[in-house]
Amino acid sequence: MKTIHVHAAPSEYVVEEGILQKLESFLLPRGICRALIVTGVKSWQEAHTFWPDMTDVQTDVYTYGGECSFSEVDKVAAMMTDYDAIIGVGGGKVIDLAKAVANEVHKQVIAIPTIASNCAPWTPLSVLYDDTGAFVRYEIYPVATSLLLVDPVLLLTTPRDYFIAGIGDTLAKWYEADVQLGKIDDKTVPMMISYEAARQCKELLLQHSEAALQAVDTNTVNAAFIHVIETMFMYAGMVGGYGDHYGRTAGAHSIHNALTTLEASHTQLHGVKVAYGICVQLLLEGKEDEIDALQPFYDMLHLPQSLAALQIEATDEELHEVAVKATIPAESIHVLPGDMTAEVVLEAMHALEKRRTMIV
Repeated sequence: MKTIHVHAAPSEYVVEEGILQKLESFLLPRGICRALIVTGVKSWQEAHTFWPDMTDVQTDVYTYGGECSFSEVDKVAAMMTDYDAIIGVGGGKVIDLAKAVANEVHKQVIAIPTIASNCAPWTPLSVLYDDTGAFVRYEIYPVATSLLLVDPVLLLTTPRDYFIAGIGDTLAKWYEADVQLGKIDDKTVPMMISYEAARQCKELLLQHSEAALQAVDTNTVNAAFIHVIETMFMYAGMVGGYGDHYGRTAGAHSIHNALTTLEASHTQLHGVKVAYGICVQLLLEGKEDEIDALQPFYDMLHLPQSLAALQIEATDEELHEVAVKATIPAESIHVLPGDMTAEVVLEAMHALEKRRTMIV
């Protein structure tokens, strides 16, 4: 029997227009009378107009420095002495920071996303970076988010490029989970849930992304938009939550992590780099037909299938360093079949550039 640890979901999740006006009624039953709001400059600009007046809960606002880094976690944790909980209001890095701090001080965390771009609001883990923005590691926590409140009208303020990046990041859930779960015949029930959630990450995005983008462009909530944001948060979070290490990351995220060593990549969003990583992974798996099948979807969303499309110029030496970083022993690329060496990865990256040049 294959043993996995299930980290299923937030304790409570609600998606509803105007839900933030009910925030106090969710906090008080949790024994939360004083909370620290951790947010970003742009995130709070969008969220504060939705923020309720509360009579029995006191809150203070802290604007983070821009990275979910170890130094930032330590700084915020030191502020938590007189607070019952931490409320993360923003995108993935803000919410990851709130979860990391909550784990450090053993207090409740509330997630209120202002951007639909990844599964951070759902998952009990954080992606940690150094102060320069380079990826360091993931940390998985034993306690999930206490409350996740989603106002789809607030999420309509998501910049179009962030929304598209979120689609790219979520699409990777299928390809990275399939590498491991697809070859397990006798799946446990949690594995079955994870595998089906991963499948839906692909199917629902291919079906609804175009109409969901129309919602963003017209600033009007539609059914497709709800489907896509719930896929980004819930289905994507369920893949790793139920599948554990079998459903987390594989080649696509290893490529993303390695690309963060290039300063030129720091202007590109996480999900966009992951979308490129999907193509590298598929090439490493020998699935060139799948890259071709994805091309119309990528072209519609302007997702990159090459470094050139990612607007990253790098020397051969720099690309070799990326390939080395992608294949360090701790990276998840090694769940792919075959011997994942830096040379193999570098060859795949070069092959993608040639493929895209031929298509263009």
